[in-house]
Amino acid sequence: MKGIRTRHKWEPYVWLLPSILLIAIFVIFPILMVFRLSFSEISKSGVVGDFIGFQNYIDAVNLPAFKTVMLNTFWWVISVVGISTLLGFIIAMALNQKFHGRKIARSILVLPWATSLVIQASVWNYIIKYEYGNLNNVLLNTGVIDQAVNFRSSFRIEFLWECTVGIFVTIPFVTFCVLAGLQSIDNELYEAAIVDGAGFWQKLRMITIPLVKPALTVSTVLNIIYVFNSFPIIYTMTKGAPANQTDTMITYLYMLSFYDRKKGPATALSVIGFLILCLCAGLYMRFVMRGEEEA
Repeated sequence: MKGIRTRHKWEPYVWLLPSILLIAIFVIFPILMVFRLSFSEISKSGVVGDFIGFQNYIDAVNLPAFKTVMLNTFWWVISVVGISTLLGFIIAMALNQKFHGRKIARSILVLPWATSLVIQASVWNYIIKYEYGNLNNVLLNTGVIDQAVNFRSSFRIEFLWECTVGIFVTIPFVTFCVLAGLQSIDNELYEAAIVDGAGFWQKLRMITIPLVKPALTVSTVLNIIYVFNSFPIIYTMTKGAPANQTDTMITYLYMLSFYDRKKGPATALSVIGFLILCLCAGLYMRFVMRGEEEA
């Protein structure tokens, strides 16, 4: 009997062993290797040299574009995640209602998320072209403007367009996460609230938001990770030009490593980004969990 109990105790871990090995090989080991490389001297050709302590981190922080890139990354994540979460929640509320053509609307909504980000960014690049962009053509043909407008007249406007594209392609993910949470809410709760005289805002505050919070938490944490690590949109639209003014950390460390051949500082930047993500996700999860405990 003791042997049977021991076997049952270890059996779940045996079944999990293949997954654990895959995670160790393809996730944990690469992370540890990047940490090791960030403390090593790396030549332009990628040859790993001696241990040099925090020198790569010092070089990374002292790079001329470091502050600009960090600030861009902050605004990129805040704007894309924040606005897409708000709009996704509103759209999910609308799609949760019964109306003719709801299935078609849901199918159309998923297209931006299902399409390649490179294709999306390329299409938007074409739309806002000064010479022959679709946006200028539509505005000219409808008489809204008399002459073509340069929608990319400065790096700040370029960055705003990148954020717009990021929001556009992120909304579907948030919408369907929230929609899944909304569909799990028992309709009897709303019926009871109506009997008690609750209006739309009372039902939203007391029923909808608390019960959808787990779905919102998952979508927000995943969005922070996805958006922070988003590479195709920015690289396709501007490649960080001019002079890294539209770069985020991910595109900047790519250019730093493969174009400028500064692999040591680029590796240090990747570790900094990893730690920032861990901190943001941890703080957000802690904040949400503390709110649930207080509630």
